[in-house]
Amino acid sequence: MKSKKLTALILVGMLLGILVGYLFRQHAGDDAAAIKSFVDGMSILTDIFLRLIKMIIAPLVISTLVVGIAKMGDAKSVGRIGGKTMGWFICASLASLTLGLIMVNILKPGVALNLPLPDMHADSGIKAGAISLKDFVTHAIPKSVFEAMANNEILQIVIFSVFFGSAMAALGERSKALIDVIDVVAHVMLKVTSYVMNFAPLAVFGAIAATVAKEGLSILGTYGKFMAQFYLSIGILWVLLIAVGVLIVGPRLLHLMGMIKEPLLLSFTTASSEAAYPKTLEQLERFGVSNKIASFVLPMGYSFNLDGSMMYCTFAVIFIAQAYGIDLTLAQEISMLLILMLTSKGMAGVPRASLVVIAATLAQFNIPEAGLLLLLGIDHFLDMGRSATNVVGNSVATAVVAKWEGELKRH
Repeated sequence: MKSKKLTALILVGMLLGILVGYLFRQHAGDDAAAIKSFVDGMSILTDIFLRLIKMIIAPLVISTLVVGIAKMGDAKSVGRIGGKTMGWFICASLASLTLGLIMVNILKPGVALNLPLPDMHADSGIKAGAISLKDFVTHAIPKSVFEAMANNEILQIVIFSVFFGSAMAALGERSKALIDVIDVVAHVMLKVTSYVMNFAPLAVFGAIAATVAKEGLSILGTYGKFMAQFYLSIGILWVLLIAVGVLIVGPRLLHLMGMIKEPLLLSFTTASSEAAYPKTLEQLERFGVSNKIASFVLPMGYSFNLDGSMMYCTFAVIFIAQAYGIDLTLAQEISMLLILMLTSKGMAGVPRASLVVIAATLAQFNIPEAGLLLLLGIDHFLDMGRSATNVVGNSVATAVVAKWEGELKRH
């Protein structure tokens, strides 16, 4: 399916989802059983699509990344590109967290919230255990590549692929035949991706209809001010990331933003940046990023460069503190930023990762964890913006590293 046609169908699916979900909610009223049945039915469409995406991600990441690293030629090149990539990720992470902190202090969304606050001792249902360095390291290193593939642990898959691709590069000509075979596998997986994407409009319809039916459009009015302020902050982050990207890559980076509108829309409507991975990789290569850079930086970004999620962490923590009238000193806020800078790197592979990291941070500053209950009802709507931002951040990062390495073709 052609890109423009698919984008149009995704938009149609989104609008129909809003309409159908709203009409059903009006018809069902407060009938919880009927709403649950409808939501479960609609969610099947989204679940099927996301499972298909999960089906192709592991073989796609391994095949493209192994070939990309093998073609780099030596471990020195891998180390150099990896260093530049991580340097960008750290700077982008710091910028995202800092911007969230600045914006929430300027806008003060938690002040005069005009909503009943949850009891301080209420259970949010989010496991608030802090992500330790040991947990992160042991989670990052795979004990079995097959287990990593089965669980779609992207960070573990990346680590295995780096070792495997580097070993192939070290063997030189002896591994050429295997490189060619894996390269064919990569192209096959990209073709499979094009088939899977045909289901995207149905998935978007199901996701939006289920969300609107479950939460109702009235929740957007209740939390309208908070959501508007959050999305304003997200928009400023986009401008910042793209502006820095333009300074490094040049004005043609704006063309890349136009090229990724389909994966952007897909990640936004399904609230899953993972769903956009295959199309983002494809568009980056069409833009001129070499395969070896795109297949290396992009999967790394899905583990270390979740810009939208990180900005949300500082924004949400201070919002909850404001709601409960808890004033934090500048030193405490800077400490929080540095803590989130480290703990957010353990988010990859953790269900509802942003909420888990936020819960752990709240506990460290004696802010009621129950404040998360203020956000749970709108978390899906917020996650839509976070997911789209992650796609923008990783696309810019990949283009920047390609430019630094001289691996960005001119068109």
